[in-house]
Amino acid sequence: MNDALRWRPNCSVEVLRARAELLAEIRQFFAERNVLEVQTPCLGSHTVTDPNIESIAIPDQGYLQTSPEFYLKRLLAAGAPSLYQMGPVFRAGERGALHNPEFTMLEWYRLGFDDAALMAEVAELVDMALGAGEYRTLTYEQVCTNAPARHADAEVTFVAGLEALGRVRVFVVDFPSDQAALARLRGTPPTAARFELAVNSVEVANGYHELGDPAELRDRFSADLAIRGERGASLPAVDEAFLAAMDAGLPDSAGVAVGIDRLLMLRLGADSLSEVLPFAHTDAVD
Repeated sequence: MNDALRWRPNCSVEVLRARAELLAEIRQFFAERNVLEVQTPCLGSHTVTDPNIESIAIPDQGYLQTSPEFYLKRLLAAGAPSLYQMGPVFRAGERGALHNPEFTMLEWYRLGFDDAALMAEVAELVDMALGAGEYRTLTYEQVCTNAPARHADAEVTFVAGLEALGRVRVFVVDFPSDQAALARLRGTPPTAARFELAVNSVEVANGYHELGDPAELRDRFSADLAIRGERGASLPAVDEAFLAAMDAGLPDSAGVAVGIDRLLMLRLGADSLSEVLPFAHTDAVD
């Protein structure tokens, strides 16, 4: 772009209106279901230990939050009803057609739901945003088998398997136990009560029937930190306030995170996030 025009936003006014319309529709969707909208901090003293997510640290302040998950679960443990949050989250090193270090996340939790019930509600929200469509359900192993070739990195194989499916809406279920994240396990051999939704090969949603066992959660955080240590990644302290909330008791619930920018991109037929963001990262920080 000509330096004299670098001040201009990435997207058009029409796209700004389309974003506003989508956000309004989402809020109406949850209002009709009596799901409470809340706001939690974007900046917190702790962050996640997930080996596949790198947080943005703010010196002497803490971390920009990678998701509102821990705060929302603390609200649930304190007696809040089914709830949702829609707003900015931050992850280091995420750049590309489908990635930006700052993006808009919708995350919601439903009391008394398991992963199957939440998958149905996710489909309702996506149908509202993109129009009605048919959904396939495949296991994680089926998706990986669909990849042109197996890769040493399981995530690379998984993504390749999704891409090979083409323009479909597919829920991926039965993740292996080592990819359970914060989902509970079930069955023999155990699989995670976790799902992902991909639309036209774009990963849109990630959810699970929530694990509330503080001892198992602590073990998973320790395992995460061991992997991070092997990779030479940062080693954030475990969030003890979150674990204390889990000690108090997380109600039986399921939760999911949806990438709003990706959903808008699909709604408008765009090819990259930069087309639907007012200011992509390189412009926002100049």
